[in-house]
Amino acid sequence: MEDSDDLNAVAAAGHIVGVTRFAMNELPNGEPAVVMAHQLGHHVGGHTWSSLLGYWCALPGRIAWRVFRGIGRALFKVSKSFSCFGVGFFLLVFGSVALTTISTLHGLPLLILVLPHALAAVSRRAELRADQHAAGLGLAPMPAGVLNKLHRSDQQRTLTAQALNRSVPLKESPLSRLLSSHPDRYTRLHHLQPYLQPCAPQQPPR
Repeated sequence: MEDSDDLNAVAAAGHIVGVTRFAMNELPNGEPAVVMAHQLGHHVGGHTWSSLLGYWCALPGRIAWRVFRGIGRALFKVSKSFSCFGVGFFLLVFGSVALTTISTLHGLPLLILVLPHALAAVSRRAELRADQHAAGLGLAPMPAGVLNKLHRSDQQRTLTAQALNRSVPLKESPLSRLLSSHPDRYTRLHHLQPYLQPCAPQQPPR
């Protein structure tokens, strides 16, 4: 158990489930069981070892993305001082270097850059499967409540960070969403809808 006021939990390799003190002590009406069932769903699906392996495999790509973005922003700021000609020259040089690198190394840099996005998509799918595992245990209405509380907790954390003058964007960039390991709340609630629908009454045989 982590001594934290955040609503969070994690499934780690080695059959370990970590949960915050807030989640265990403050969630009412059996909702801690939902949190645990979700994390156990990761173990049942074998997601913990695959996510650990994926993290290390995607690390070079994430570093490369940060380096390219930093270099690109720096060059773009420099080129803006030379008006349209500078921007065109920047795009020409940057594009030619990227094309030469990809063609010379047989597309390996492209694979490194794509790998983090592919593994993030797999991780988002694993989160949906873990949600469905918890819902399939008869806890279907509760995951929706936990997700709503988690969303409010994230919003409060963002507002607190902004109040402390930290650099926190109001909205995620498209690249950040592609690299996110968790789907957004609306997607998760959408995939839980079949478990929230009441069962249709069976017709008696004639």
